[in-house]
Formats: sequence, C-alpha cells, structure tokens
Amino acid sequence: MNGGLLVAGTTSDAGKSVVTAGICRWLVRQGVKVAPFKAQNMSLNSFVTRQGAEIGRAQAMQAQACRIEPTALMNPVLLKPGGEQSSQVVLMGRPVGELSARGYHGGRQQKLLGTVLDCLAELRGTYDAVICEGAGSPAEINLRRTDIVNMGIARNARLPVLVVGDIDRGGVFASFFGTVALLSPEDQELVAGFLVNKFRGDVSLLEPGLEMLQGLTGRRTYGVLPFRHGLGIDEEDGLRVSLRGTVRESTVTPPVGEDVLRVAVCAIPLMSNFTDVDALAAEPGVVVRFVDRSEELADADLVVIPGTRGTVRALEWLRERGLTDALVRRAAEGRPVLGICGGFQILGEHIEDEVESRAGAVDGLGMLPVRVRFAREKTLTRPAGKALGERVEGYEIHHGVASVEAGDAFISDDEGHSLDGCRVGQTWGTHWHGSLESDGFRRAFLREVAAAAGRRFVPAPDTSFAALREEQLDRLGDLIEQHADTDALWRLIESGAPQGLPFIAPGAPA
Repeated sequence: MNGGLLVAGTTSDAGKSVVTAGICRWLVRQGVKVAPFKAQNMSLNSFVTRQGAEIGRAQAMQAQACRIEPTALMNPVLLKPGGEQSSQVVLMGRPVGELSARGYHGGRQQKLLGTVLDCLAELRGTYDAVICEGAGSPAEINLRRTDIVNMGIARNARLPVLVVGDIDRGGVFASFFGTVALLSPEDQELVAGFLVNKFRGDVSLLEPGLEMLQGLTGRRTYGVLPFRHGLGIDEEDGLRVSLRGTVRESTVTPPVGEDVLRVAVCAIPLMSNFTDVDALAAEPGVVVRFVDRSEELADADLVVIPGTRGTVRALEWLRERGLTDALVRRAAEGRPVLGICGGFQILGEHIEDEVESRAGAVDGLGMLPVRVRFAREKTLTRPAGKALGERVEGYEIHHGVASVEAGDAFISDDEGHSLDGCRVGQTWGTHWHGSLESDGFRRAFLREVAAAAGRRFVPAPDTSFAALREEQLDRLGDLIEQHADTDALWRLIESGAPQGLPFIAPGAPA
C-alpha cells in the first residue's frame, strides 16, 4: 500500500484535525504504517521534535495517533501570527523571517511548493499511507493560485480529497455543494465525497439529504460522525480562547480531597501553547477557566500567565486591564502565580526586546528577579530535569533569554544545578512548555499550590496524562471505525478518487 488522502473542510474548525487524527489511529490499529502531513499550518500552538524542529501541535498529536515520533517533514511550513497582518514563517522547523500576509501570498508561498512536495514524497516513500490535512477551505478562490496546502498539493500529488463539514453550525449541505461548485474541473476530479461531523440526533432523518446531495454532486458521503464532547486535540488557533482540547472536558470527576482547586488563566493576546493547562484540567477537582478581568483573580487558588507570541504586547494588555496590580498583590500575599515562557518573562524585572516587538527596554512586573533579553536565534529544545523532587520533561520555544539574578531555581539537573526558571515564595516561572504533563511533578506542584491556598485538595494518585491522551486518540479512532464506511475509505486511500466524477457548475472563475 502506498496510499494517501487529503482531509479538507468546508470552513476553518470544521474538524479536519480531529478527523485526520481519527483516520490515522484507525489505520494504525489495522496494522498500516501511517504518517500525518500538513503542508502549511497557521498556529500559535507548536511543539518541538526530538531533532529540535518546531511544528504545529496538531501534527505532533496526529503523529502520536500514528504511534510515531513527529518530524519536521509532517509540517514543513508553520506560520505563527504576530498580529493581524504578519506572521513568523517557520520552514522545516526553523524561523526564516517575518512576512505580511500580502508578502507571503504574493510570492513566497508558491516558492515553497517544491519543499512541501518533497516532504510529502519522502513520507510516502517511507509509510504505507499519508493522511494529509488541509487548511481553512479549499474553495478560497482568492488564494487558489498560490495554494500549497489544499487543492494545490492534491493536484500535484494526485491525492483524493474528503471534505469535512460541521453540521452543528448549520448549512452543511449548502457548504458541501458550494465547496465543490467553486472548484475548477481539474480540482473537482479529486473531490471524492463528504464526511459529516458533529451530528446530533437520528441519522435516519439526515439520510434523505445525503441522498439528494449525492444526486446533485455525484459524490457520496463517507460517514456521519456523532457529536462528542472533549474530542478536540490540541487547538491550532491561538488567537481564540477555547478549552475544547482539554481531555477531561466532558467528564465530571469528584475531587479526591475535600476541596477543589480553582485555576485562572490570563487570556493574554497572541496566547501560544495554552494547551499547557490541559494537564491541570485533567486532574479531578481542578477547575480551569480563562479570565480577562482583575476581579476574576480574586477567588483563584492559582493564576497562570501562559505563553505568548507577543510578550511586550501581553504585558501592556495586563496593565490596561488592571490585572498587573492584582498579580503583584497576589505575590505580596503569598498566593500562587505561575508564568510559562512569555508569562515567565512578564513576571521579571526588565525586558530588552529588539526582536519580537522591537520595543527596546521595557519594565516587567518585578515579581521575579529576572532580566530578559530577546535573541534573534530562537531556542528550540526538548529538555529534562527535576523539580520539587520529581522528574520533569518539557520543550522550549522562545527568543527571550532569561538571566536569573536571585531567588530559587525552579528546575534543576540531577546534581542540583539550575536548568531553568525561578521561584520566589509562591511566584513561579519557567520557559518549559509541557512540564505539567509530567505526572509526578504536576501532583507535587498542585500540593504546593493547595497548601499555599489553604485548600484541602489532594491530587489523584493515578492520573496519567499520557494515558488520557491515548484514550482520547482511541476514541477518535473508534468514531471513524464505528461511524464511517471504512471499506470505502480504505479504497479511497489506496486507489484514489473514483473515476468519472461529474463537474458541478459554475466551477472556479477563469
């Protein structure tokens, strides 16, 4: 088998990432050697591979669904927004510059097509099947000429295309029909059919519409996936606050101790890797919410300032919202605050930034004795160490270099030498993303937080974040196996789009 498939969507957030992960997990359970691929990803949630390459977290999770290590081949182009008009371009895991949307779509994007196709070819030469994820909608006709992630790659690699639609939003039939009808005849030849996502109710009531859709387009529906809570893998869109990626979202688990712990996450601009708090949300009795007002910090047992693509901008936002005074008061009162990556930098005394914001010298909150200087070279590592007597692993993605001038080390090596971060009282800071996924460390940290907050909270002794992630991926595989026509999907992946699919007028404009 040397198959492939492109999972496209009628819109952004139609469920492409989830469906791709589900198909990958279903295939690997059938003994197929499979890999994920997304040519171009726009996301502030990223991950670092073992080789030190930065890729989208969704592709890292899809690699986990395939039970393989993620590599830069799986997401050769990553765009990290720095605002509404520009993004950092990460190519093969390394930043290569900052471009405006017009500059990227005006020429740079098309030049990357060769790199993208080479990566896909290498994956297809190594694996039995490669399941590709599109971006946005393939019917974005204003961008089709330079497209390298939807029909542009499907045409070049001769991939069959499955279009996913979110029926929970409404208008799914019009979206399916309109998506096909806005494609050129050459593109339409590759669109094999549809997959309905997030359906609630009796499927028999939907079937007449699916039959009419097939009559109108000549294309079948490959499955109807029911609505399920808590199935989202790591979110791609860091410009929008969502907790749909948390693994315990739909499970009401009572706390082990007498109290719950309330965690408030500051919803700062350009949040990056806010999936760090998923591990907290996985703990029974831990309640996680995003906040943007100072009064919402009052009853929080722990306040988290997450990572951000705009440290100085986020600091200004905290000041504008009056959150800085509340945070400084918390520190003075010995109430827990945790800063992660950009959040850690914000807690320091001084920031020198001629790289990210180009703001120059900026005063931080002064809650930690740390000075930060932004370097042009980005730190991309997968470190490991010890904290609170427990083993901890993480990954680093940052331009800011922290100089810790006092306080206690947060994370150390086996000999007790500082590796990262700083702690003063109950104010903590670290550059390490993903550290809370280390179960022993997370429990030890939550015990410290509970003691400082005066809560009779007890971490569950058996919560395994890795096991919960595996359960979640298996649930995605189950959805495909139980609610999609897997025989037809198999033929599609192995043999390509059916021949003789009809053209739907009007097609793409000339």
